[in-house]
Amino acid sequence: MKIETKRVYEEPNESDGYRILTERLWPRGVSKERAALDRWMKGVAPSHELRKWFDHDPEKWEEFKERYRRELFGSEAVEELLDLIKQHETVTFVFASKDQTHNSTMVLEQFLEDLLTG
Repeated sequence: MKIETKRVYEEPNESDGYRILTERLWPRGVSKERAALDRWMKGVAPSHELRKWFDHDPEKWEEFKERYRRELFGSEAVEELLDLIKQHETVTFVFASKDQTHNSTMVLEQFLEDLLTG
């Protein structure tokens, strides 16, 4: 069981395993065919309010992580995602953000890894 992350604008490949879009909004300029997703899980993305507040501002990163983790804790969508991860050898979380460090998918990945190993 392995969790990977990848931008939706990168080419999908076999090693991605089960591909899940972890964004609330569909990525601009990407067709469903090109995205090659197995699932779109809007429910694991940050709330609209949190996403707007953060606005990809690295200055707000630490506070964003804390707030987003609080949203994730006890979420039914997280429970569903954990089940999917356990069913597949590799799961790739697909995201749109240009910033590959300061985005919700990185927080989600760490949150889940903490749950799975903790």
